[in-house]
Amino acid sequence: MSAKKDSEPPVRAKSGYSRRGFISGVGIGGGALGTGLLEQPAEAAPAAAVQGPGPVPITLNLNGKTVNLTVEPRVTLLDALRNRLNLTGAKRVCDRATCGACTVLMDGKSVYGCTVLAIDAQGKKIETIESLPANNAISAAFVNHDGQQCGYCTPGFVMAVKGFLSEHPNPTEDDVNRGLGGNLCRCGTYMGIRKAVLEAAKGTKGGPNA
Repeated sequence: MSAKKDSEPPVRAKSGYSRRGFISGVGIGGGALGTGLLEQPAEAAPAAAVQGPGPVPITLNLNGKTVNLTVEPRVTLLDALRNRLNLTGAKRVCDRATCGACTVLMDGKSVYGCTVLAIDAQGKKIETIESLPANNAISAAFVNHDGQQCGYCTPGFVMAVKGFLSEHPNPTEDDVNRGLGGNLCRCGTYMGIRKAVLEAAKGTKGGPNA
């Protein structure tokens, strides 16, 4: 078999373009892009319109009183309590319904204040830690059993216990573990809290200071 002569044309692909030609074309195109010859100016994105209405008046049934205030619809019940009404017992910690430090009662049920919009709380009976008398049985039981250390989670725990005991007046320790699983204590005083709940269950049965 004889060698190909230098004068023979290069083998081309079926498309009619040689590999050498393709590479040369890419080089030219890249140079054009690099020098801005093929670049097109990008059109500016239209300005986004402001979404959502402004503040609106709402009425809350809070700790046995009617409270009127004006808030934006996006404001949570927790923010309304703390920032607009100066009721700071409910704490902001995780702000994502995980720790329970912002627990309040709504129609007797424990809810996370950070997950309820203030505007949606209208028509509900809302109770916070500020509604309880100083000598209430639940807080006293927490003190008796060292159920608090830093105390930051305690208001949320106390309100969660109040809601829990209204549905489980004679709880077992297992009931307590399950019923209060949505509240966390970073100090780890769970043993004292469990004992406090069991003691409070005895003191809140029909008593005036529940």
